[in-house]
Amino acid sequence: MEINKVVLRKMNLELKSPFQTSFGVQKERDFMIIELHSDNHIGYGECVASAKPLYSEETVGTVELMLEEFLIPALMNKKDIKHPDELSEIFKPFRRNNMAKAALEGAYWDLFAKENNIPLYKALGGTKSEIEVGVSIGIQKSLEDLIKVVEGFVDEGYKRIKLKIQPGYDLDILEGIRKQFPNIDMMADANSAYTLEDIDLFKKMDNLNLMMIEQPLAHDDIIDHSKLQNEIKSSICLDESIHSLEDAKKAIELESCKIINIKIGRVGGLTEAKKIHNYCESKGIPVWCGGMLESGIGRAHNIAISSLPNFTLPGDTAASSRYWNEDIISPEVTVQNGTIQLPSSAGIGYEPNDTLMDKYTTSIKEVFPKKILS
Repeated sequence: MEINKVVLRKMNLELKSPFQTSFGVQKERDFMIIELHSDNHIGYGECVASAKPLYSEETVGTVELMLEEFLIPALMNKKDIKHPDELSEIFKPFRRNNMAKAALEGAYWDLFAKENNIPLYKALGGTKSEIEVGVSIGIQKSLEDLIKVVEGFVDEGYKRIKLKIQPGYDLDILEGIRKQFPNIDMMADANSAYTLEDIDLFKKMDNLNLMMIEQPLAHDDIIDHSKLQNEIKSSICLDESIHSLEDAKKAIELESCKIINIKIGRVGGLTEAKKIHNYCESKGIPVWCGGMLESGIGRAHNIAISSLPNFTLPGDTAASSRYWNEDIISPEVTVQNGTIQLPSSAGIGYEPNDTLMDKYTTSIKEVFPKKILS
């Protein structure tokens, strides 16, 4: 599969409403779209790194540097690639930078699926025709405001409600929502905001019948999560702590969690996501697909990976209209009664809207790879 051109688009989309987590408040999203052009098709990948290094050390700026100086040259200099799974080995000499790797690999997977005239989810080995969808709700000004937001998404049929929490905005909020909605599937996402000193707080959460508590402790921790999981009944789900299959293996061996959130960008691409999925399946650990406020292109990749059989819990793949006044794909991602139908067309199954792509592009460049030294 010969690649003739690589295009990097920096883009900006304004969120419909501010999205607040323990990291801060986000009102817009700067991100990058990678295009791989062959003679017949274009493969699209989305980089989930943000403008600031808050969720991870990567930013849009660092990703651009990694792509231009290292990853694109490494890809273009390898002429005998038979399958996208090979890219993880090609990129292996370059430490971390998982979001940059995932963006380029995702574009290659899309191009590969289009060249072979199959949907991306089938290229990945997916088995589902539809997936169940949850929704992530940011921190609100009051419990009353949160109840209204939750009620709206429950009425729309979302299968799971995720509530962001932070110190001072946690137990009372969760208790208030559980009282108002006694039967919904509900989880809390702490985004690394707590320590083991808060263990009594988490023990109180055991009374709320939560699906899980996501990443309560430090972003790079596995040990303390094991201690916490041993003390509470609620299932811990690891997010920021899992960057690779090896991380997942260690977390499972140490019993640091009972569930794992797989984010394609965080783990370095679809190939590594598949490996983590397969290992968790063999160990009886359910997984689900986390979201990073993706545009429709990144969301399409999330939908595809969620078709694998051990993605048994609803992911953060909400409808385009959840976040954006207008998405950059056609048709937009829609949710019917809490489910998304897997697209049947080749590749990611959604076409970028050229007019909207240009409207929200802040800069664009074609990359002509330099020869890299082995």
